[in-house]
Amino acid sequence: MISSKLPKVFYGGDYNPEQWDHETHQEDLRMFKIAGIDIATINVFSWAKNQPDEITYHFEWLDELIDSLYESGVYVCLATSTGAHPAWMATKYPDVLRVDKDGRKRKFGGRHNSCPNSPTYRLYSERIASKLAERYQDHPAVLVWHVSNEYGGDCYCENCERAFRVWLKERYQTLDVLNKAWNTAFWGHTFYDWDEIVLPSNLSEEWGDRSTNFQGISLDYSRFNSDSMLDCYKLEYNAIKKHIPESVVTTNLMGFFKQLDYFKWAKHMDIVSWDSYPSLTTPPSETAMANDLMRGLKDGMPFMLMEQTPSQQNWQPYNSLKRPGVMRLQSYQTVAHGADTVMFFQLRRSIGACEKYHGAVIEHVGHENTRVFREVTQLGTELAKLGDRTLDSRLESKVAILFDWENWWAIEKSSGPTVALNYVEQIHKYYAAFYRRNIQVDMISVDTDLSSYDVVVAPVLYMVKSGFANKLETFTKNGGTFVTTFFSGIVNENDLVTVGGYPGELRNLLGIWVEEIDALFPDQKNKMVVKSSYGTLQGEYECGMLCDLLHTEGAEVIAEYGEDFYQGMPSLTRNAFGNGEAYYVASDPESSFLDGLIDKIAADKGIEPNLVTPEGVEVSRRVKDGISYLFVLNFNKETSSYDLGEVQAEDLLTGTSHNGTVQIEGRGVQILQVK
Repeated sequence: MISSKLPKVFYGGDYNPEQWDHETHQEDLRMFKIAGIDIATINVFSWAKNQPDEITYHFEWLDELIDSLYESGVYVCLATSTGAHPAWMATKYPDVLRVDKDGRKRKFGGRHNSCPNSPTYRLYSERIASKLAERYQDHPAVLVWHVSNEYGGDCYCENCERAFRVWLKERYQTLDVLNKAWNTAFWGHTFYDWDEIVLPSNLSEEWGDRSTNFQGISLDYSRFNSDSMLDCYKLEYNAIKKHIPESVVTTNLMGFFKQLDYFKWAKHMDIVSWDSYPSLTTPPSETAMANDLMRGLKDGMPFMLMEQTPSQQNWQPYNSLKRPGVMRLQSYQTVAHGADTVMFFQLRRSIGACEKYHGAVIEHVGHENTRVFREVTQLGTELAKLGDRTLDSRLESKVAILFDWENWWAIEKSSGPTVALNYVEQIHKYYAAFYRRNIQVDMISVDTDLSSYDVVVAPVLYMVKSGFANKLETFTKNGGTFVTTFFSGIVNENDLVTVGGYPGELRNLLGIWVEEIDALFPDQKNKMVVKSSYGTLQGEYECGMLCDLLHTEGAEVIAEYGEDFYQGMPSLTRNAFGNGEAYYVASDPESSFLDGLIDKIAADKGIEPNLVTPEGVEVSRRVKDGISYLFVLNFNKETSSYDLGEVQAEDLLTGTSHNGTVQIEGRGVQILQVK
């Protein structure tokens, strides 16, 4: 568990009492007790309050706040306050200010506003983290340390340009190696001195977010930018660890956030934490997938839900209220997928600036007689009752889906073949097919050990990193089922094409070679025609976006294209490889095609769903000490039912025993301990 001092699912969230007077704070403490709030994240954006100039630090207010929370039964997640630098720092040391992609230097304002390669920012952020750790290292209230806040953004200043050259020297050692990796013979870009290299901005190689002349240069900038911010995080992390080696240190991630390679970041986090903000129209499968990604960052280790809104956001185009029951349902969905905390942004609404209309436990009305507060209180009561039953439990999955940030970066700057290709959407299409069947999925990286899985799916594996093809071949030879798709096996980790025919290093495993790739306009479609019944796959299915024109080299043809000049060419193949098999889906098919394919693969591998339920009812399984906990979540508005068969189970939220046919109310939750 995160801390033996609080042996339950942490319940609380971001709290900013520095925006309020003493009387309001006391009233907050009274309401926290009613709601069951037991942890508060504080000091997130208080750098200016803590440090009014270079040499002065004021922590007395923080002493009083931490003491008052602790005396009231509320523990602390203590942030380092470095999410936004103070105005005095920007005025006196302008190197902390970022330069945008068009070469414009920012002024003070906003947040995510610090250059990650600014010596000033690094000096003072590390220093304040150290001072906070030294001051509060023995305070019994502090359970978790929270470095900065939602790292992100980019910078193109001279400090970053110099740092980029240093980063490149460490990566490539020599200019000859770099020139080869970037293919600089193209367009006469050969570099003869490291100082000739400039950042790929809108002033040099790029235009917009997805277009660049040199993918290798832009890909390395993405790596460098992620590493630069990670270095800033590590400075604060190490400053805390110097004083408190046993501390739990994290920073809040943001799910499928493109700019930072979270698999790399997670190696330096004691526990993963993230901020979950689905909209009214976000499919539950997307939120489930993001939770599974956060769990996968540290190979299945439970994680923290650091932020969610009790009701509505303030920054989306349409900031709808969460309907009654939805906050509770989404909270338990996160726990079902591996969270050991449920925390909110925010505990009390601000009265000014851009977050004044962001939802909170305590609304502007200032009392507990609100729908949101009643729902928060209900959940707090239930989590207290649940205690430590599910803490440290794990999800046991036989299916893994590969996700790779560097592959994402490369795909979406690939200069073709279509602007319609969205990596995360392709990942979700395959994830959703398993989700609809209540088959658990782990989201994994290229570094993950594959031996515990029966099925590995890697949609749009455009970039095949060194050694990974061999790893996939070993997995498949040993009896695994591998599935990949169109636009895979195209380039290496430098975004250089693997010559000799697509899918490059995957060609032997898949038993095919791809001659051409057709990009269809949005209103164009083709068909995938199943040659003969393959499980439940039969007949014709629509496909589009990209169509690989491929030839078999030993693979079995399961489906063919139904239209255009490549009618009759393979669109789905299966290649027997050792004791396993490898599938290639050559186009982007409709969801019913994937449903049929996943049904066949699951049946062949003997992979059973957690439960068979109606559409809209999700079931996840967490296991601890040999005991299974089934989380049954009804995302439908109406009551649904499912069949437990002979299984005997107890609902931990109500104490009710179940077997046979079970009903679950609309937007209802059941946590079943299986006997």
